[in-house]
Amino acid sequence: MNGKKEYGDYQTPEYFSLAICQYLKNERHLAPSVIIEPTCGIGNFIKSSLIFNASQIIGIEINPEYCKTCEKSILDSRVRIVNADFFTFDLKTIAKEKDHLLIVGNPPWVNNSTLSSLDSDNTPVKINFKGLKGIDAITGASNFDICEYIILQLIASLHGTNATIAMLCKASVARNVFIEMKRTHTRFSSCDILEFNANKVFGINANACLLIIELSSADISAEISANICNVYSFDKPKEVKNSFGYINGKLYSNTNKKSDDFSGNCCFEWRQGVKHDCSKVMELSLNGTSFVNGLNESVDIERRYVFPLIKSSMFKSPIINAFTKYVIVTQKKVREDTSHIAFDAPKTWAYLISHKEYFAKRKSSIYKNAPDYSMFGIGDYSYGQYKVGISGFYKKPFFSILVSPDSVPVMTDDTSYFICFPTYDTAYVAMLFLNSKRVQQFLSTIAFLDAKRPYTKKVLERIDFHKILHTIHFEELIDTELELGLEAYVNESMLNNFKLLPELSQESLMIC
Repeated sequence: MNGKKEYGDYQTPEYFSLAICQYLKNERHLAPSVIIEPTCGIGNFIKSSLIFNASQIIGIEINPEYCKTCEKSILDSRVRIVNADFFTFDLKTIAKEKDHLLIVGNPPWVNNSTLSSLDSDNTPVKINFKGLKGIDAITGASNFDICEYIILQLIASLHGTNATIAMLCKASVARNVFIEMKRTHTRFSSCDILEFNANKVFGINANACLLIIELSSADISAEISANICNVYSFDKPKEVKNSFGYINGKLYSNTNKKSDDFSGNCCFEWRQGVKHDCSKVMELSLNGTSFVNGLNESVDIERRYVFPLIKSSMFKSPIINAFTKYVIVTQKKVREDTSHIAFDAPKTWAYLISHKEYFAKRKSSIYKNAPDYSMFGIGDYSYGQYKVGISGFYKKPFFSILVSPDSVPVMTDDTSYFICFPTYDTAYVAMLFLNSKRVQQFLSTIAFLDAKRPYTKKVLERIDFHKILHTIHFEELIDTELELGLEAYVNESMLNNFKLLPELSQESLMIC
């Protein structure tokens, strides 16, 4: 298929491609001898790049109709249009080390999972190109923008040169590229972002930017290469709006913002909620005393496998102990056999069998060769009675205690994260610490708020409770309790018991 969605096809208006080239020439003082546009589309960047005194301008484009459009509209002997697929094209055949290269353009704004759902063949070879391990390699963490893949392939092909790469992309893609360059010890002298209004330029709602990377041929160590990425506005390219990057080897979303540094390793393990990809069958609402599923069917099953459910959008109170949603949980650990449910809860088993076609439609590879009605994100931790959880989606982090009055474990969905505690009081103290002003300020320096999911397991794992205990005093817990609108409950005995948790023992404190 050749649709706009498949190719992530947002053609750059000529006025904007010209403004970018003028900026690169007049403000960045680039004088390339060769210019390459790896996904040139109808050729607006090619036309705009004619303002440079380059000896050769090459456009690569997979769509033959676009190639014809370029060849008809651009009559310049320096320009060569190549009808080829970037994913299989050998850039080294035209990227000579002696040339001062400028790679400029607007790669497709679409991710690999979207292309797969469209049964597209316009995709890179499916490799684990970031070297992810374990389940991250087969689930959402391995999903990536095609734009990101193209930029990283360009960087890999041009490693060790002085090429400049200037690409339009989402802000999240630009950050991922910067992080990946640091991870792979790529030699580069600078990496800058110029934000622009994507709605005005492309008519889409997205946080977008021009990413400019200056690679380096110098034999410099990773420590000397750029640690900070400056963020500008394209309308005011000389004023730094923000900076993100690495300080002492740790990533910060705002290197200019001052806060207590609670960065370290969290002694409590953050877990993700349950994943089932079958919400119409597995998620239930309570209508009076009866359950109703997402198909608006009445559901009469045993309560043994039914648990209260908190979804991301429900984290609105510091203490959550009343529930409107429930979820059927079929396992206690991943890939556990489920056939015993037929004997333990025959009505539940009959219900699952009657909706088997919905489970068969699940596309994720994690269910391949798994027992019937399998789930993911399930383990002993799921059955913890006292949890402190957070939605991954909220811009402002808000932590809630999840506890059921009848002691039934509370489940969260897979866009939420939680840690478990042995008692209500220890969970309460943890909730106050996490919602305190100083921890909230710290989180704002390590989370990227324009990301689809600002608060991920990776972000939360950096919260060091040992550092928090050394910095935040009991009086601040009382202040937090008051600010949250809670009745006075916390006391110093609760704080002391929290400090005595095995994870916070003196031995583990010394190790940290």
